Amino acid sequence: MDEIMHNGTPVPQDEAAEQLTAETTQQPAPIAEQPAEFTDSNPETLSPEPAPRTDPATKQEVIERLKTIVYEGAQADRSELERLKMIYYRLHNAAVAEAREQFIANGGAPEAFMPQPDPEEENFKAQMSLIREMKAKAAEEQEREKQANLQRKQQIIERIKAMAVSPEEADKGYDELKKLQEEWKEIKNVPAENATELWKNYQLYVEQYYDQLRLNHEMRAYDFKKNLEIKTQLCEAAEKLAAMDDVIAAFHQLQTLHQEYRETGPVAKELRDEIWKRFKDASTVVNKRHQQHFEELKAQEEQNLARKTELCEKVETLRTDEARTYQQWDELTQQVLAWQAEWKTIGFTPRKVNNEIFERFRAACDAFFQQKTSYFKDMRETLAANLAAKNSLIAQAEELKDSTDWAATTQKLVELQKQWKQTGPVAHKVSDAVWKRFNDACNAFFNRKAEQNAGQRKEEEANLARKNEILAQLEKLAAEPAADQLQAVRALQAEWQEVGHVPFRKKEKMYRRYRELCDTIYNALHENAGRRHMDNFRRNVAEKEGNELTRERTRLLNALEAKKQEIQNYETNLTFFRASSKKGNSLVADIEKKLARLKEDLALMQQKVKAVNEQINSASQKD
Repeated sequence: MDEIMHNGTPVPQDEAAEQLTAETTQQPAPIAEQPAEFTDSNPETLSPEPAPRTDPATKQEVIERLKTIVYEGAQADRSELERLKMIYYRLHNAAVAEAREQFIANGGAPEAFMPQPDPEEENFKAQMSLIREMKAKAAEEQEREKQANLQRKQQIIERIKAMAVSPEEADKGYDELKKLQEEWKEIKNVPAENATELWKNYQLYVEQYYDQLRLNHEMRAYDFKKNLEIKTQLCEAAEKLAAMDDVIAAFHQLQTLHQEYRETGPVAKELRDEIWKRFKDASTVVNKRHQQHFEELKAQEEQNLARKTELCEKVETLRTDEARTYQQWDELTQQVLAWQAEWKTIGFTPRKVNNEIFERFRAACDAFFQQKTSYFKDMRETLAANLAAKNSLIAQAEELKDSTDWAATTQKLVELQKQWKQTGPVAHKVSDAVWKRFNDACNAFFNRKAEQNAGQRKEEEANLARKNEILAQLEKLAAEPAADQLQAVRALQAEWQEVGHVPFRKKEKMYRRYRELCDTIYNALHENAGRRHMDNFRRNVAEKEGNELTRERTRLLNALEAKKQEIQNYETNLTFFRASSKKGNSLVADIEKKLARLKEDLALMQQKVKAVNEQINSASQKD
């Protein structure tokens, strides 16, 4: 502050003045800016929402606005450039999305879509590059201007310092001081690191000048009165700022008021503290609202950071390894797109992490879509390999469809059908077509085979009916033995052999029944024959006596021992075959049948020996 007392005593800068200077010159913490979102050509990535204002409606309008900035030298702040960039890529991504939808509507696979290069993007980037160069040059020019302003203000300070060395110099230089003060006000920006020290020196030497000034009190009182009016108006303006809804605008207007307050001359000593306190109190209210606003903004940014971190974690933890079908991948894609849409509704995060969290989210989304692309690339290769394999099977089936080698071709086609089932799926759009070709080729052969075998099936059905009649006659013979049973069963067996084939599915069952009936009949015949044989043997033995009976018994006992030895040999062989032989079961079955017959013969011999012994005992009793 450059005010002095009317009695020439300089007013020192108190702590309140220093505090106000610090409060009013301190800039607010900058708001974190949202980076341009997902400006690549992938329609499935994010693009930011535009600011709620009248925006260019096409990419060409965006480029025209950039050209205006370039060619007319118009100034564009960073927020406008970011907004134009976001609008351009929003329109770009919308065009890509529309092309993708049209591609899918025309029958294309979603993963096969490749966006066309944007012919306007190079022009857009060129205009942005020119603007960056212009802003860089403007920044250099502003820096040179600040240095020139610094040098001029330092010269003004030196001149006021020289005018304040004595009362005589002060009296002579009053008009010049006024001009220097006006010039000081007109000189604007200086380097920020020099601003505070420069203003303090200016204030110090102005006060020293007024200490030396000896003009009449009326002129000085007039200056004090005029300065008081100006500072009172500044206080009123600062007090009104407390009611403004726009806290940021109020704070910036306060900075302007502080600049005017500092550049306004002194007031009377008895009013100095009062006017200063009033202005300071009004400034404090505005500063507190401003500080509270940024604290709330910071808290909101922390909440936004938490929400965006959560979205990052959701994308990063997606279980893409479990996706095995188009539908599963589509569901995951829709989820990621929903999270991207939610991301765009979340506000800024703290500036120091804004780019970092955005890059994390974009990297997670990019990783997901890369995995999806890789999966469908592998899937396409697999489907292509499966299609090639199925086409090979189709070619083989079509070569066989006209064959007349019914048995061999049937086996080959059945094998081809097994291979078809083992071959993986093909692309949905060709699946029905390739299956139809293969199925038609197989059906063509089997339909011809069915026509060829139609007569054969009729013959087999007739043979089936005839053999069923033979089985019925055999069942009757088994249930009601006849005198000529042996001749009858042999006649039926001969007739069975003459009848041709029956349907294959019934062949085995019918043959088993045939064997069972034949075995039953022959077993019954064998038992009857055995009984008749023993009756004849007993009659013959009854007619013998003495040595003839003894010789018969000896013969029978020798034959009995030989039969036992033969049975033992077969049982030993049977054990060997069961334990170590890998031959078929037919040989074992033959041996078992042979053993059964030998044992039957053994039992018959034992009965004969018993009959002979009974006859010998009977003859001994008669003697």
